[in-house]
Amino acid sequence: MAKLIVYYAHPGQRHSHANREMSRVAREIASITFVDLYAEYPRSDIDIDREQQRLLDHEVILFQFPLFWYSTPSLIKEWQDLVLEHGFAYGSGGDRLKGKRMMLAISAAGPQDAYAKSGYQRFPLRTFLTPLEQTAILCEMEFTPPYVLYASLRAPGDGRVTPHAEAYRTLLEAVRDDRFDFAAAAAQDVPTFETLPVRQKAL
Repeated sequence: MAKLIVYYAHPGQRHSHANREMSRVAREIASITFVDLYAEYPRSDIDIDREQQRLLDHEVILFQFPLFWYSTPSLIKEWQDLVLEHGFAYGSGGDRLKGKRMMLAISAAGPQDAYAKSGYQRFPLRTFLTPLEQTAILCEMEFTPPYVLYASLRAPGDGRVTPHAEAYRTLLEAVRDDRFDFAAAAAQDVPTFETLPVRQKAL
């Protein structure tokens, strides 16, 4: 069984549909750690020692958030700046996260075809996530392609929130139970709920 921690960051979650449902699902799953960063640190007073210990105690670190201006919500960046210290996460002697995995579960307001050279966002979604991917590499972690809900603002009206959230449950349980195929996921640019590489439970 893998030790999984989910860091959830959404500054406007009371207005959310998709992320709020995803976070509800994540909270229900036994034997994983769920952290609501905005609830825990409403004044951004991040406890560095506590967060570093959380990272040491888990093998898979997953960040769940809505894409804000092509990046993370600000509290995740603050968390990174403070917690991923030189000598801990990178640099001389900074190998404490080596071999751990970083995963992302994000929502994007734009449709999938917007995130292409020919789309109005002009770049693939993975391009906007390059800083997180490189952070994982610098910390000697394994980066997994993100689990994404596109056109998230329209998702409640077209019935995609529930299947997406339930597939998120499947993803988290599979990671916890060592049934998530990370090699297969790495071969996908952006997995969706139809293409999650999850092995079936043993009978």
